[in-house]
Amino acid sequence: MASEPTTATTFEEGLKGASETVAEFHEETNILKKLQHWLHQTPSAVPMIVLVVSVIVFAVLSQNFFKATTMSTILQQIAIVGILGVAQTLVVLTAGIDLSVGAIAVFSSVLMGQMTFRYGVPAPLAILIGLALGTLMGYINGYLISRLRLPPFIVTLGTWQVYLSSNFIFSANETIRSQDIAANAPSLQFWGYAIQPGGVKVLYAVFLMIILVAIMSYVLRQTAWGRHVYAVGDDAEAAKLAGVRTDRVIIQVYSLAGLFCAIAGWVMIGRFGSVSPTASTGQLGNIQSITAVVIGGISLFGGRGSIIGMFFGALIVGVFEMGLRLVGTDPQWTFFLIGVLIIFAVAVDQWIRKVSS
Repeated sequence: MASEPTTATTFEEGLKGASETVAEFHEETNILKKLQHWLHQTPSAVPMIVLVVSVIVFAVLSQNFFKATTMSTILQQIAIVGILGVAQTLVVLTAGIDLSVGAIAVFSSVLMGQMTFRYGVPAPLAILIGLALGTLMGYINGYLISRLRLPPFIVTLGTWQVYLSSNFIFSANETIRSQDIAANAPSLQFWGYAIQPGGVKVLYAVFLMIILVAIMSYVLRQTAWGRHVYAVGDDAEAAKLAGVRTDRVIIQVYSLAGLFCAIAGWVMIGRFGSVSPTASTGQLGNIQSITAVVIGGISLFGGRGSIIGMFFGALIVGVFEMGLRLVGTDPQWTFFLIGVLIIFAVAVDQWIRKVSS
């Protein structure tokens, strides 16, 4: 009689003869995938590459481009946008957006000028008041967004018009002339002063922009507060569950953005010499800062990017404007190419984000 199969009585007996191979998952590691991972870890790499290529191309097309005076001029032209870009970067990293940065900058400059010349406030004190009021304007944005749960786009679109119209009402459309400021309140024009090493003019405003970029780059990468900013932008609900006080972070971010906008307003006085409520920054500052942020590889969805990337983005815009001017191209090509770069930057960001999904 054939022997009947025996039933395993223990767990170990039941495993006899079973395969001991462990399941393995192999991720595709081709060159494109490696590039995607590298760009995800180094978000400022794309704008840096675009900047280097742009400089090389324009240096070949124009023999006057790659000169110290040209480079200095580009830095001077992006000083205001670069500082506004620092403010916009903080906001975008939290998955928000600030359409009022230009209006805050212009209104702050008008407050500084009018307090000095209309109300007789000493210029240094007027500057401090202007910086404080700019911070307050940013705080109002942050409060409406965090406490009332209003969308950042709608809030800052509304406050942009409120601040800009308040700027015209308060100033009565009065422009304070450069020579009057130079004679009676030179500290208002401080950031328009320059040093000239080797005969190359470099405004103090350029050094201020670089210092602010360096400081905020360190703060965002090396401090707990900076990590909280990234966490809020990446996933606000998860950050809250992890103990991050998301509402407070958002208010702090918008308040700090308001302070940087007010600093940009002070720089405007030095850069342009006069105090004008009709300065183009009020209308275009928000678009220019968003352009620098997007081209700089900062994700509009929040939680990814760096201020260094924004600085590269601002430089790219400055290089294109100067390079095309030296080549003798129609200025409209500048807007055309910058528009292409914006679409390209967003497309690259979407592609890179697939790594984390």
